[in-house]
Amino acid sequence: MDKITKVFFPVFFLLMLAAGVKGQDVAVESYFLQDSAMLGERVGYVLKARYPSDLPLLFPDSTYNFGEFEFLEKQTFASLTTDSTTLDSAVYWLSNFSLDSLQLFRLPVFEVLKYDSISHFAEAAPLALKLTIDEMPEDLAFQQNDSYLSIPTAFNYPYLIIGLLALVILAVLAVYFFGGGIRKRWKIYRENKKWKHFLNNWEQSMQTLVDQPEIQEADELLGLWKGYLENLTGLPYKEWTATEISEYLENPDIVKDFRKIELIIYANRIDEHIREACDSLLEVSRQQLEEKIENIRQHG
Repeated sequence: MDKITKVFFPVFFLLMLAAGVKGQDVAVESYFLQDSAMLGERVGYVLKARYPSDLPLLFPDSTYNFGEFEFLEKQTFASLTTDSTTLDSAVYWLSNFSLDSLQLFRLPVFEVLKYDSISHFAEAAPLALKLTIDEMPEDLAFQQNDSYLSIPTAFNYPYLIIGLLALVILAVLAVYFFGGGIRKRWKIYRENKKWKHFLNNWEQSMQTLVDQPEIQEADELLGLWKGYLENLTGLPYKEWTATEISEYLENPDIVKDFRKIELIIYANRIDEHIREACDSLLEVSRQQLEEKIENIRQHG
């Protein structure tokens, strides 16, 4: 056993020495492109290796464990060979997520052997953590500022919605409790408005007929009166004759008033009491309006 040990140990030592000598031919250099970086900031790490051209040398790829750093990208460059010596370089783009104020980082290059590999490291490259928030001083200095600062206020939509809902509820309650009276007053208001419009047109048409008693003016005046009564009562006054109208209204004298106006239309003759006939017809329309308003008050 001692003989085997005496023979094996020198051989093993020579092999290790040879490997160490061979490994000394590889020169590795590394550094960061900047001295400090913020947390998570993209930073470049340069790795260079100078070695004999016949050595199989590999750089780490994305599968390597980068420790506290997050691998983002690897940028490689073409090899440069001079006098049987090759220079390889690569830039590793990393992000630092460590809260340590100073990070020491290094990557190896691998010399590939037949059944194993040798890792060659450069000196660790330092990277300081750049703080984005200044440290709070022990004694705080406050600056007095009593000037008024106007702050715009946002529109209060919830209050608007509540107000609209309240108005809707009040409207519903008003219609429920006072709906009948409101509808009656609205109908009466509309009838009075129609009456004022009719009265204004009637005065103008009647004055025109008195000043110029011609067929067209007489026909327009009777048409205006029948149209208002038809709209007021819903009855076909325009289709009725003077006799039919007098029978419905139970007013025989209205036929005489019609005849005084129709005398102009059919005989082109003028009755001296034409204005009194117009006033009589207007009074009939006023009575019909009052009867409808009273009917609205009684029955809606």
